[in-house]
Amino acid sequence: MADFSQKSTISITCPKLMTPYLRKEVEELGFKVDHERLAGLEITGSLNDCMKLNLCLSTAHRVHFLLKKFEAHNADQLHEKLVKIPWEEYIDRSGYVSVTSFIKNNTIDNTQFAQLKVKDAIVDRIRQETGARPDSGSDLNHTVVFLFWKNEEAMVYLDTSGESISRRGYRVQNHTAPMQETLAATIVQASKWEPGQHFINPMCGSGTIAIEAALKALNKPAGLLRPNYGIKHILGFDVGEWNSLRTDLKYQGNKDFEGRILATDHDRRAIQAAQKNAKTAGVDHLIEFKVCDFRETEIPYGDGVVVMNPPYGERIGHDQQLESLYTAIGDFFKQDCSGKWGYVFTGNFDLAKKVGLRTNQRIELFNSTIECRLLEYELY
Repeated sequence: MADFSQKSTISITCPKLMTPYLRKEVEELGFKVDHERLAGLEITGSLNDCMKLNLCLSTAHRVHFLLKKFEAHNADQLHEKLVKIPWEEYIDRSGYVSVTSFIKNNTIDNTQFAQLKVKDAIVDRIRQETGARPDSGSDLNHTVVFLFWKNEEAMVYLDTSGESISRRGYRVQNHTAPMQETLAATIVQASKWEPGQHFINPMCGSGTIAIEAALKALNKPAGLLRPNYGIKHILGFDVGEWNSLRTDLKYQGNKDFEGRILATDHDRRAIQAAQKNAKTAGVDHLIEFKVCDFRETEIPYGDGVVVMNPPYGERIGHDQQLESLYTAIGDFFKQDCSGKWGYVFTGNFDLAKKVGLRTNQRIELFNSTIECRLLEYELY
């Protein structure tokens, strides 16, 4: 069985340009960052540490635990090195394993071929040592192995997350163009909002931004909502340790929240979806939902932020139709949101100019492959 206390390199991935927000979370958990990348970072830790990272990180995609680093010039060398790894210590011979990869090697035209080589090496080794072999396929709900292979450098990891951490499990109903949970959590972090202040989210859609704000307000790790992770299928996984950690994290949450979280949308179906998602996340009692035009959103007295994610023409709407919307957002900020910080998340920089206000910050983020900005306005 795997030694869950043994330390190695842990590579934590995130969307491009979100590393500063991931770093902040990782350091708040007590870890030292060894190396930072455009879309992730590295720390030193154990598989036990991976449990906490998976449950607590809101801006990460995956937590990879390094098993082996080596040189491989081609697929045959890759197989030769991989078959020497004691896979029988990590993967149940009657279990199930899947392989994912990032490959840039001149000898490989098809990444599936390289992934098949990894699967073959794992199965060959386990059958050689135990007389049985695990099943394999593309399902990420069991043991997952990740191969990073660039030029001649290869690194093999246990993917302790399995499915991306961004899949919290609370989004039971989507609306038009839903925002990924990881991005929503990053927007909440990037804003000047502090729990205890008001968080106002007009044009809330399926509620992802408001829900992530509510989870932060309660200090409730989003990972607690999801029942399954890749780490649970690694040999040596201690169910008692896992349950104890989950219990500790549940009790460290806040029960009270002084501010208000308001989420509005003109589309009744969007609000219905948002309410169902909030209920699944266990924060429906904290968010005040209302069907209304964004200009009719209540702006309570006191410190807080107004965060908006209007359409920007990539997937819904057209530029000509949206220009007046962005102008109206600027008017709404000026006329109704004095004393707050205003935020507009958009991937259309021409439309952003129509807001007509001077930005305090233009924070670079990506929505999948779309380059975006989180525009910050100090509203007087």
